Amino acid sequence: MAAKAKVPGSLGGKAALKALTDLYGKDKAAQAERYTRLSSLLAEDLASAGLAGEAGRPCFYSAPGRTELGGNHTDHNNGRVLCAAVSLDAVACAARLPGTKVHLVSDGYADPVVLDLARLEPQGAERGKTAALVRGVARGLADRGLSPVGFAARINSTVLPGSGLSSSAAIEVLLGTLMADLAGSSLPPLEIAKIGQFAENRYFGKPCGLMDQTASAVGGVVSIDFAEPEAPKVRRIEYDFGAEGYRLVVVGTGGSHEDLTADYAAIPAEMKAVAGFFGASCLREVEPALLTERGPELRARLGDRALLRAFHFADENLRVGEMVKALKANELKAYLKLVRKSGDSSWCLLQNISPSGAVAEQGIAIALALSAAFLGGKGAWRIQGGGFAGTIQAYVPAKRLAAYTALMEGYFGPGCVIPVSVRAAGAMRVL
Repeated sequence: MAAKAKVPGSLGGKAALKALTDLYGKDKAAQAERYTRLSSLLAEDLASAGLAGEAGRPCFYSAPGRTELGGNHTDHNNGRVLCAAVSLDAVACAARLPGTKVHLVSDGYADPVVLDLARLEPQGAERGKTAALVRGVARGLADRGLSPVGFAARINSTVLPGSGLSSSAAIEVLLGTLMADLAGSSLPPLEIAKIGQFAENRYFGKPCGLMDQTASAVGGVVSIDFAEPEAPKVRRIEYDFGAEGYRLVVVGTGGSHEDLTADYAAIPAEMKAVAGFFGASCLREVEPALLTERGPELRARLGDRALLRAFHFADENLRVGEMVKALKANELKAYLKLVRKSGDSSWCLLQNISPSGAVAEQGIAIALALSAAFLGGKGAWRIQGGGFAGTIQAYVPAKRLAAYTALMEGYFGPGCVIPVSVRAAGAMRVL
């Protein structure tokens, strides 16, 4: 008979209750059940794998999802962004194992991730899989002086894939946080974010900027200036939209992100082509006035869409600074007006609302049009994240949320509206 696994003490204790209350507020009871369930499942995983007698004391870790508030497609040209950690999170119950072997199970996936971190170079067979992220994070930590350690973990995430809230970044940052902690150390949030980006780019095989991981690692509302991409300036802004009578929501419109690689890739490519016209490597290095002055030449050489996207970058980059000022001054009406301008710019100039050539299916555009008609000047709406398919973001007066939800569900189905709140805490060890 396999040895019985160690499990954490009661999650009803005073210390645990305080930790869960600090992180989840009124939702602490449901979260206690979630955490208890994860600890039980980890015990079962360890027992079935014959690892129960080897595992250390389990600990809990959490990393939030994120939402982009401003700066649509500006980061890849060294621009400014405004983003926020959200109340939905990825949680892990993890215990250290001797050596460098890993046994990880995620809810919703039948097969465990089993690997050995004695080898840290990328493995071709792991590309595009969770194992690649684990190994990539381990390599990122090793490059910062932390030797790989073995561990077992059970993960549950409420940051659903396809929700536009960056489920992948939450998992990467969660792994970085727990692996550093189990190695007996901790790293600054920005370093954890960089490790997550490195793992996704170099090991998982998906290009991404640093915004998503930074928001998850740092927490709260965050402004990021990528003028120096290796050392971005990260600033937290304390703000609570709920306290001002608004609910921040994400609306899923359906549609698939498959076969949209060309659409996504065209945006940075066209922006950088405009920058190259001026002998620059990115649009952040180009004086905005030059776009208008040299516009006829740019149209002739690169086409109208490239110029329009450059106009978007110039305006959006400045707009992020204005949004930050509005939040700091608690001028919510001015902020919401800027959000609407950001959305209009993405639709008209950036043109990432519908895939190229799409005619019959334009869910994002429908959701934005419905939101504009419903909310008028008493709210805001814009594309959420990369665009072309997926989700929009809206600021809805709390008193009108039920009616707004009913309207959207009539078009996109039950559960399409996901209310979120800004989470002050970034990635962390909870218990």
